[in-house]
Amino acid sequence: MSRVRVLDEHDVRRLLPMADCIDLMGDALGALARGEAFNPLRFVSRPPDHDSLMGLMPARRGGGTPLWSLKALTIVPGNSARGLDSHQGFVALFGGDDGEPKAIVNAGAITAVRTAAVSGLATRLLAREHVQTLAILGTGTQGRSHLEAMRAVREFDRVLVWSASGRTLDGAESVATAEEALRDADVVCTVTSSAEPVVRREWLKPGVHLNAVGSSIPTARELDSQTVADASLFVDRRESTLNEAGDFLVPQREGLVGPEHIRGEIGELVLGTVEGRRSDDEITLFKSLGIAVEDLAAAEHVLARAEAEDAGTVVSL
Repeated sequence: MSRVRVLDEHDVRRLLPMADCIDLMGDALGALARGEAFNPLRFVSRPPDHDSLMGLMPARRGGGTPLWSLKALTIVPGNSARGLDSHQGFVALFGGDDGEPKAIVNAGAITAVRTAAVSGLATRLLAREHVQTLAILGTGTQGRSHLEAMRAVREFDRVLVWSASGRTLDGAESVATAEEALRDADVVCTVTSSAEPVVRREWLKPGVHLNAVGSSIPTARELDSQTVADASLFVDRRESTLNEAGDFLVPQREGLVGPEHIRGEIGELVLGTVEGRRSDDEITLFKSLGIAVEDLAAAEHVLARAEAEDAGTVVSL
């Protein structure tokens, strides 16, 4: 019989501060780049008669205390109208040698924090040091998380927010169009649910850094093709980008980019094995898809802190 610790959204939010998670993501992606973790492509099921989907994301980390993880979640676009997070599910942790279940952790909160934390890490590594204006397109869960993550790695004089829903974010200035948000932005985060581009190349100024986050399937994208072609592209995982990223796959079909356009993975930047920003005028782009080793690292950290203070609920399986 296994003793499994169950941790809800409130536990995760309290035990996984954004600043800590940014550092955790650097460690996790660096380990992946060194070949110390196993991260296969996610498995996604989409019924033909509904716009929701289910994703399964396994990973394994070796080392002295090996660990398996599996994120099982549904993505329901209509949940925002219900006042719910679009991501619903859990991250399960298992012993890396014996496979014994160890924890079940709320996936919505893990996803919200770790996704923004990876964008924060990319911004720390790629954005110009001195910036003034942050633009966020999208005001859902990831919009809020990204605002926190960006403020953890850079200081901004202005935060401009655009959303198709008309909602805004606390402490930000709402604008009427995406173009208005982007024209003066030094750092951009796109966290929309749009299937068509909300970013046009002609709206971007030299030296901007972009985190493209909202699209994670081959048939949807937030950036127009010229933006991707003109930017220095960094990704969380090459294999995932070449199979899942509409932001990359559409311009590739148009003949504007190929696999060689990906300069490097964020983990390679962490290790210093690829070069980051080369000039103040260079446009840098991080295409985020979210990968399973990020969930593993975040959930493991939450579990360790929960065990130290006996948080959550322990059940027998």
